[in-house]
Amino acid sequence: MYEENIKNKVLSGLFWKVMENGGTQGIQFLVSILLARLLTPAESGEVMLIMIFITIGNVFVQSGFNTSLIQKQKVDEEDYSSAFYISAGIAAALYLILFFSAPAIASFYGQPLFRPVLRTLAVTLFFGAVTSVQSAAIARTMEFRKLCIASIVAALGSGVIGVTMAFLGYGVWALAMQQFFYSFFLMAALSVLVKWRPRLLFSVEKAKELFSYGWKILCSGLIDTVFTNVYGLVIGKVYNSAMMGQYSRGNQFPSLIANNLGAAIQSVMLPAFSAFQDDRERVKGMVRRSIVTSSYLVFPMMAGLMAVAEPMVKLLLTDQYLPCVPMLRLLCIAYATWPLHVANLQAINALGRSEIFLKLEIIKKAVSVVALIISIPLGIYTMVALRAVTDFICTFINAHPNKKLLNYSFYEQWKDVMPSLIISAVMGLVVYGVQYLIEGTLLTLVVQILVGVVVYAGLSWLFRLEAFLYLCKTAGIGKES
Repeated sequence: MYEENIKNKVLSGLFWKVMENGGTQGIQFLVSILLARLLTPAESGEVMLIMIFITIGNVFVQSGFNTSLIQKQKVDEEDYSSAFYISAGIAAALYLILFFSAPAIASFYGQPLFRPVLRTLAVTLFFGAVTSVQSAAIARTMEFRKLCIASIVAALGSGVIGVTMAFLGYGVWALAMQQFFYSFFLMAALSVLVKWRPRLLFSVEKAKELFSYGWKILCSGLIDTVFTNVYGLVIGKVYNSAMMGQYSRGNQFPSLIANNLGAAIQSVMLPAFSAFQDDRERVKGMVRRSIVTSSYLVFPMMAGLMAVAEPMVKLLLTDQYLPCVPMLRLLCIAYATWPLHVANLQAINALGRSEIFLKLEIIKKAVSVVALIISIPLGIYTMVALRAVTDFICTFINAHPNKKLLNYSFYEQWKDVMPSLIISAVMGLVVYGVQYLIEGTLLTLVVQILVGVVVYAGLSWLFRLEAFLYLCKTAGIGKES
């Protein structure tokens, strides 16, 4: 009964996380398309560059203690409140650092507007301190419906503000305020939906206990976030804001898909894996199911996105963004490996081995830094191509510890996902060929999508793919064999 209850919570949680990420990112995607049409690539690039500093700051505020609260088997009000006050203190310290360093950052990038915009967006760090604990409370009870509602409300509200300001000619500030109000509305909506409130409670012992696990996750998250965003920092400095805008748009499409499914799996699987952390065989089965199913969904999306990249960019972003197409295709390859990264790392976290998690991040980033340094003088497209190569190599690094922890090697993992990869590649080639048979950007894109869905579903049914049968059974269509 307990296992059935956990399974139901996992499926329900996964559904609501997909709905949350899909709904939120779907709205933000539409908003970003409107903003891209109203703003220049340079204006978009300026705000995306500033957001890198905010994103890195949020790692300090939201990572570590949030994960510790989820992973810990028993928590009480002292745990929640202690985590909140520490996060709020970190947010205050970081705000002061960003406030006083804003002039130097603006001077470094030669963008005077960076100074007021960065100081304004840094306020969102305080919102993040609140939402990190609210999100942990939701994750522990797997009430992801509340997070879904709050995220969609925040996306809609901030989107209206951003588009309206862009239409009125506020330029960079339109995109900045869209980011600002998303964080504010999310905190406000969760405050209505989540019962937790900070209390005048603080325990040094509780803080130490949370920190003993969380600091490794924080360091790992910091390393990962800094390196993920270092491409933007380098592009913004070595090239210019316009090229940064092209890169951010090329990254936007594949990351929308990967973050939607990857974040959903990450949020739901950590508490689910943690519930069975003493049963390694059970965790292995759950990790395998996660990898097989998520890869089955992500691979065709990335293959299809590579195939339709040019007509899609022309239709949605206009010809001024065509330079982002090669980067978009290369980044699809990089993001396709995310299901393997996420499942392996969440299993390691759930088993309480955060020290392994940290070591993996250090090793992966050392490999990636070498690739980045080599690629800088070779041009932006080589830089992005080597990112795709290193992301593939890192799947083996992430899987290595689980050979010992779960008896689930990278060879087994790639063997499990290979059927989905092969039929995704076939589908992608068919979809790519469609553009040579049809004229008209919109018609081409519509036919390509329809052909992709039919070909992938047909091949899945023909070869009786495990993930296809499992999803059909879960949806109540047929039986898994």
